[in-house]
Amino acid sequence: MAEIINLRQVRKAKARAGADAKAEANRIAFGQPKKAKTLQQRRKSLEIERHEGHRLDRREPDPDSAE
Repeated sequence: MAEIINLRQVRKAKARAGADAKAEANRIAFGQPKKAKTLQQRRKSLEIERHEGHRLDRREPDPDSAE
């Protein structure tokens, strides 16, 4: 014999799981203090600057010249 399922309980459990997933995403996105966010942004910009600094050819292409 098949197991009897209460659809209302299943619907509520599914809604709770969705809300929990959204809450976890919000904790990650909005859970950092401002000081930590700015520190992370500074580190990322410094990393990009260092990476770009190792380029051999730093000239920007001139859009007016035909090559």
